[in-house]
Amino acid sequence: MDTLHWSPLLYLAVAWGIITGVLILLLIYRSILSSKEEDQLFLDAAEEHMAAEQREIVARLIRLSKPIAALGVLSGVLLLVIAGMWIWEGLKSF
Repeated sequence: MDTLHWSPLLYLAVAWGIITGVLILLLIYRSILSSKEEDQLFLDAAEEHMAAEQREIVARLIRLSKPIAALGVLSGVLLLVIAGMWIWEGLKSF
């Protein structure tokens, strides 16, 4: 029975796919959160709970910014490494 040979390039491609998938999910989540954020709220003292909800949404958006940036950079670097390895393998086969 033939076995599948997993090259380092294939491992990197799978890792890139997983990281990019998580990045896309975080971007969708951030988009959903930001749609609930209001630009301006005119509240009186009785509606303080609405202001607290908005502060919590903003805090979540701020907490999401670092993981999104890190995953974006990691995804881009992995893509460049995969492309470089693919080109290197192609040149080596000549």
